[in-house]
Amino acid sequence: MEEVVILEKVYGDRSGFLKLDRKLKPLLEELEVEWKLSAVKKNWVKVTLSGEDEEISANLIREEFGEVPYKLSAVKEEEIYKGRFTDLGKVGYGAYVDLGIFFPRPKDALLPLYYLKEIFGDAPVREMIKRFGWIDNLPVEVTVAKVEFGAREVEVTFSKPQLKRMKSWLEDGYDKLFVAGTISENVEKALVQTGHGRDVKRIEELGLMETLLILKKGTQAPGIIKEIGPLLKGTLIGAIKFQ
Repeated sequence: MEEVVILEKVYGDRSGFLKLDRKLKPLLEELEVEWKLSAVKKNWVKVTLSGEDEEISANLIREEFGEVPYKLSAVKEEEIYKGRFTDLGKVGYGAYVDLGIFFPRPKDALLPLYYLKEIFGDAPVREMIKRFGWIDNLPVEVTVAKVEFGAREVEVTFSKPQLKRMKSWLEDGYDKLFVAGTISENVEKALVQTGHGRDVKRIEELGLMETLLILKKGTQAPGIIKEIGPLLKGTLIGAIKFQ
């Protein structure tokens, strides 16, 4: 038996399990293997494989989806990792990112306030969260700045590509919505049902259960949230607003 905890989470309406199963079928269909999906600590997804080709299958899955670091000792300074915002707004000294560190105990990485102020200006972290539309489980890519193994602390910064992308979101003049907790197909369905598909310039899948909506000029985020929110129960929606 092989087990891989991939860089995806399933939570909210849990529709991600069916979508992930659909993604795995073409990847593994020619191999002698069976798989089972489950959620482990903090909703990370574990793929359990059994069969003659389980090892090959595990490697294919790692290549396709990535794998969490598991251990604090595996986290290296100056390396880039993919994670998710977690517990946003609960502390005032920064923002936490869950990288999938489980051992010796679960540990989130800190984007410190001094770094966030250096990048985005002198504002309280909770104000940044609201202004930038950040929500729990939003995927982010970070560079590890410091690991203190004794104190079991990890400090990170945004990777250069992530920072570039975030700044473009804040400067292009288009209102945006981040939706976490359901698959993009359900978001699209809600847009069609409410007649707001025409108000969206582009839809991007940020993760299995995280979607970015870039709205057309003149379309305001609060109005769209009011319409589609009731159809997307169990989701979190964040917004970048320009108007």
